[in-house]
Amino acid sequence: MCLALIFATLAANAQDLRNANNSTIGKIESDGTVRNSSNSTVGKIESDGTIRNANNATIGKIDSSGTIRNANNSSIGKVESDGTVRNGSNSTIGKIEKDGTVRNANNSTIGYAKGVPVRYAAVFFFFDFFKK
Repeated sequence: MCLALIFATLAANAQDLRNANNSTIGKIESDGTVRNSSNSTVGKIESDGTIRNANNATIGKIDSSGTIRNANNSSIGKVESDGTVRNGSNSTIGKIEKDGTVRNANNSTIGYAKGVPVRYAAVFFFFDFFKK
C-alpha cells in the first residue's frame, strides 16, 4: 500500500495505541500527529514517511518498502509486508497482526494498534522516535 493511501486511511480514522492491559499509551491523529498518553504532542509522521519530533526536526523516515531510517539516514529496521518487524541486524523484534495486535519477538502481546497503519504502529512500538 502506498504511503499516500496509508495516510488517507489514517486521516479518516485516527486511533488510540494501547498497551497489553488495553490502557491508552498514545494516539496517532488524522494529520499524522503522534501524541503520548498525556495527550502531549511527541511528533508527527508525514504522508511521505518523514518522522518528526515535537520540535518539528526530522528524526527519521519510513519508506514505501518499509525500511526505517534514523536522522542520519542509516537503516535501523524494516517492516515486512506480513507485519514482521526487524531491527537493523535483520533480527525479528516483533510483529503487528492484521487485527492490530502488537507482539514482541517472544510472541507475547505488548499492545494494540487497531486501525493504525502497520508501519506507523511499528515506528511507535519498536523504535524510540517518540520516547523521551
